[in-house]
Amino acid sequence: MLTSTSKRIPVALWIWYRGGNFRGFQRQTEGPTVQEALETALRAVGVPASVMPSGRTDRGVHARMQVVSVRLEAGDSPESLAKRLPEHLTPGLGLCLVRRPQGFHAQWSASGKAYRYRLRLGGPRTEDWAPYSLDVPGEPGLLGRGASVTPERVAELLARAQGTRDFIAFHEKSSPQKPRTLESATLHERGGGLYEVRLVGDGFARYQVRYLVGGALKVAAGLLPEEAWHAALETGAAMEGFKAPAHGLMLWEVHYPPKVDPFTAPERLHPPGLPPESPFSE
Repeated sequence: MLTSTSKRIPVALWIWYRGGNFRGFQRQTEGPTVQEALETALRAVGVPASVMPSGRTDRGVHARMQVVSVRLEAGDSPESLAKRLPEHLTPGLGLCLVRRPQGFHAQWSASGKAYRYRLRLGGPRTEDWAPYSLDVPGEPGLLGRGASVTPERVAELLARAQGTRDFIAFHEKSSPQKPRTLESATLHERGGGLYEVRLVGDGFARYQVRYLVGGALKVAAGLLPEEAWHAALETGAAMEGFKAPAHGLMLWEVHYPPKVDPFTAPERLHPPGLPPESPFSE
């Protein structure tokens, strides 16, 4: 066990996880959670500290890149932790990198995030992607109209959501009501009927991505007038939307200003230690 002193070393951890293995990120009475699993593993290697994430993910949501701040005991090092920690992590949770940045906080230093949501709009269901994508034609929440949804229509509706606005109609009221900027909202074909919604913004409220994707699907399926979609975006008018299921959503990347970013561009492009298979594959 490392000797505890008052002077501790701040480090940033890049972790990944499959959300189906956990009941969300934040520690709670009924586990397992990502925070609980990570802090248990840290204690096992002599780091009895709480972690601070860039933000919380809900039950079932995956993360290709979740960043957490933690403090090591004096005499420890990022390099040593990176070697000790992986063997103590539970299945579905892994470590990519440990860095020692200056003046950094995983949450408060963040300048934005990127999310991806996978949709199957046609073609046969595949075993490798079924747990990580929404089968739109068979989704009960779309009342049998999912098969009428076209990628062109979804892309058109998502593009309309880009810009700076109050997204109050698309998130839980427990999140602060304030203007947020959705820098891009695009749809990309992955082949075989699988598509990927890519959203990049300066910040996202709770369930915002799932309500945006679900609302676009509901309008595209003809279950909601397009006028309601426009009104929700422009005026915050309440909309009877559809919250897309968590299993199709992934926190893809956390952005930081260049001066404090703990991770290099090559590392972000090809993260060491990230599983190459779904749902993390490009």
